[in-house]
Amino acid sequence: MAAKKILFLTGDFAEDYETMVPFQALQAVGHVVDAVCPDRKAGERIKTAIGERIKTAIHDFEGDQTYTEKPGHLFALNASFDDADPRQYDALAIAGGRAPEYLRLNPKVIDIVRQFAEAGKPVAAICHAAQLLAAADVIRGKRISAYPACAPEVKLAGGDYADIPVDAAITDGNFVTAPAWPAHPEWLRQFLVLLGTRIEL
Repeated sequence: MAAKKILFLTGDFAEDYETMVPFQALQAVGHVVDAVCPDRKAGERIKTAIGERIKTAIHDFEGDQTYTEKPGHLFALNASFDDADPRQYDALAIAGGRAPEYLRLNPKVIDIVRQFAEAGKPVAAICHAAQLLAAADVIRGKRISAYPACAPEVKLAGGDYADIPVDAAITDGNFVTAPAWPAHPEWLRQFLVLLGTRIEL
């Protein structure tokens, strides 16, 4: 299997696990992963709204109406957003958390998502990343999972919201989606299938 080149889109207020785990896991199996964030260059860090800490945000499920938020880890980008050219990548992965809420307002981000979708390249989106898919208008007729609070956006964008367990994922065409970080094993497994990655034990 030849290594694939994956564009990993994250941002300020991104969920810690949904940033760190896929970024490292995809590299661990031999793929090249370029992590980018609008208005940031390689070597810079993404931020969280918790004080002035330059960290990701850990979202946990502790019985409240929504997730709780705590400071996460430092995460340095390894590529510059302005240099990201979808034609140079085999797939797109998008972290969740609160980052997609503002990333969807960036026209270049929307253009990047559309280019991957229109080219039929694998797109892995988790949690609130469905907000980007909806804003880019690329999920009409597709079965898409997301954090439950994003279900109305999936439906308004013409997608069929997949109400699946928090540790499950779903593939429809070139899209692999999941509700939140507990789904990492299944979400990453299905993404690797789309990438043509074979892991032999």
